[in-house]
Amino acid sequence: MNNMRMGGGGGGMGNSRSLSSTTRDQKQSGATKRRVLLRMSKYLFHYPKTVILAFLLMLASNILALAGPKLSGIAIDAIAAKGGVDFDTVFLYVGLLIIFYLLSAVMSYVLAIIMVRLGQKIIYTLRREVFEHLTTLPVGYFDTHATGDIISHISYDIDTLNASLSHDLLQICASIVTVTGALGMMISISPALLLVFAITVPASLLFTRFKTKHVRPLFKARSMKLGALNGYAEEMLSGQKTVRAYSRESVIVDRFDKRNDEAVEAYYRAEYYGAMIGPSVNFINNLSIAMVTVLGGVLYMLSLTTSTLPALLVLTLGDVSSFVQYSRKFAGPINELANIMSELQSALAAAERVFRLIDEEPEIADKADAVLLTNVKGDVDFDHVRFGYVPEKVILHDLTVHAGEGQTIAIVGPTGAGKTTVINLLMRFYDVNEGEIRIDGTELRDATRSSLRGAFTMVLQETWLFHGTIFENITYGKENATMEEVIAAAKAAHIHHYIESLPDGYQTVLSDDGVNISKGQKQLITIARAMLADAPMLILDEATSNVDSRTEQQIQEAMHSLMRGRTCFVIAHRLSTIQNADTILVIKDGRVIESGNHEALMRTGGFYAGLYNSQFS
Repeated sequence: MNNMRMGGGGGGMGNSRSLSSTTRDQKQSGATKRRVLLRMSKYLFHYPKTVILAFLLMLASNILALAGPKLSGIAIDAIAAKGGVDFDTVFLYVGLLIIFYLLSAVMSYVLAIIMVRLGQKIIYTLRREVFEHLTTLPVGYFDTHATGDIISHISYDIDTLNASLSHDLLQICASIVTVTGALGMMISISPALLLVFAITVPASLLFTRFKTKHVRPLFKARSMKLGALNGYAEEMLSGQKTVRAYSRESVIVDRFDKRNDEAVEAYYRAEYYGAMIGPSVNFINNLSIAMVTVLGGVLYMLSLTTSTLPALLVLTLGDVSSFVQYSRKFAGPINELANIMSELQSALAAAERVFRLIDEEPEIADKADAVLLTNVKGDVDFDHVRFGYVPEKVILHDLTVHAGEGQTIAIVGPTGAGKTTVINLLMRFYDVNEGEIRIDGTELRDATRSSLRGAFTMVLQETWLFHGTIFENITYGKENATMEEVIAAAKAAHIHHYIESLPDGYQTVLSDDGVNISKGQKQLITIARAMLADAPMLILDEATSNVDSRTEQQIQEAMHSLMRGRTCFVIAHRLSTIQNADTILVIKDGRVIESGNHEALMRTGGFYAGLYNSQFS
């Protein structure tokens, strides 16, 4: 018995915790929704004059439209007058009705245009803010987030917000005015008929609230699935040559189908359950209008046949007509609100994703007393540096390296040894966990990032060219460069003759990432870009990996003259390219296991010698 009681008590406690957890989740969801709405409203008030004008137009348009049923009711009573039709009154109020509705329509048209433009301004501001914030995020963010998913924030999510701002927001504001005005007019006509809505309106609101709580997570899931689909598509499309080389088309299509099915299913569930709200609320509202019509008709007949009917219950035919019209105006916006609730939920989910991106922590700001690195000589020290991208996995262990002014330091080692990590730390894409890195005696964290990175020029294994002319791509790091300087850099990189052979020469427009030229030519252009930039230090990360042996030799000759007097860090798998380096660091498992020049390392017969012999055996 005791065991049974304890088991029952445990179950009760479990249910209590479950309910408590559900309640807490609902409260958090509601708080998040309120924060998102409040944050969106702040963007509206970036344009206060436009918002005020839109509000006044919306108010005037709806007031004029609300006057229509009252005017038509007076005209109906003039037609149904016992003494015959009062044509003057009928024509007067019908004329006023036409004028009011016409003015209301014109104002609504102008308001729609203003709201579209306002939405465009807000979305422009928001999209610019998102993109600007992306430029402040640390490199680590882009290492851990798919490019396609990030792009979906800028395109799909913000476009969803635009549709909501230009349509849904206007609809909500107009509905509030219409419902309030219609309610006031119905009270003035017949408080008794209003009792019908005391039943139907709470029913509509409770149903809408209940369904909204269940629908919002579905729209959030839809946005996430679409982002994941975009990310996968971007990843696969950027690697089409590799996909085709390995005949993996069917595999990636199957994987795309799986993600596409998940996105479609998430989209369907969100739209299906969201679409249920509108028709259900519409049914409840139609019931209320039917009840108003029946009850109004009964009261009108009693008004004609019963002289002792209380004044509050007396109705004319015009009153019944006006009340029915106002009831439609009252119930209509509630129904429309229910119809747009799914769109609003989609917009809130999109806004939440956009704001989550905006709230990502930017790169750690420079210290208040950070100094500018000027007249950099290039004396670099790694002093007992320890680093890991995640705390539980250390990449570099107690790394101590000195690079003297004007020296060339080559870094070699197996994949995953930490070679590129050294460069990431040197450029402060990441900060060390322990130890220090100093340039000319200044610790990197004590210098501004802009001056630090301006002291380096980089040529990476993964070339990056943007849509623009060859001249613009070469001058990317030195935009005020002259044509003579560009030609000199191109000649040094052995790309000048190729550029001159093109129909438009240096004004040849490269397509996105230079896909209309070969990979080797792309690398040569990026090397010319590095040669043009006047930086005291160079970083070369597999800079010659995409060119043939003959071109590689020519580039090495140009590089030697370029690197003269500059501190240079070179990461290379082709050991033939680093034989003239002042110091070669052999890194394995995050530690320097050998160091020295080529001849000294070959004499020791260690790890480096084994790598070198394996390449030339």
